[in-house]
Amino acid sequence: MKRDAATTYRIMSAIKSKDTKPEKVLGSAIWKTGLRCRKHYKIIGKPDFVFVKAKIAIFCDGDFWHGHNWKIRGIKNLEEELKNYAPFWSEKIRRNVERDKKINKMLKKTGWFVLRFWESDIKNSPNLCAKRIKTAYEKRK
Repeated sequence: MKRDAATTYRIMSAIKSKDTKPEKVLGSAIWKTGLRCRKHYKIIGKPDFVFVKAKIAIFCDGDFWHGHNWKIRGIKNLEEELKNYAPFWSEKIRRNVERDKKINKMLKKTGWFVLRFWESDIKNSPNLCAKRIKTAYEKRK
């Protein structure tokens, strides 16, 4: 049974964009490594975490919102996944993926090192994600 647009809108608009569970989990794992970073620093793309002096921007990307659901669900690729979505949502996801690529490029152009972590990877291995961050930090400080 398909739900009506108003219900879908209500559900989706209730999803937070800051201080999400994956952010909290990754933030805690980063803290345990001894590193201290800024949250939601105001630069291009509004990264979830930033090391200003080392110029490292870290994003926690939701699997649904940033086009990773297909991989989790064992579907061939993003296009196959999006065929199952309403046109509004498939276009929204496509725009998000393109925006992420553009933000990465813009940040790199200005000397930032960008790390992106999938929500599912954070959930499965927060300490491994934090270890990757610490390694990048040590190389750039």
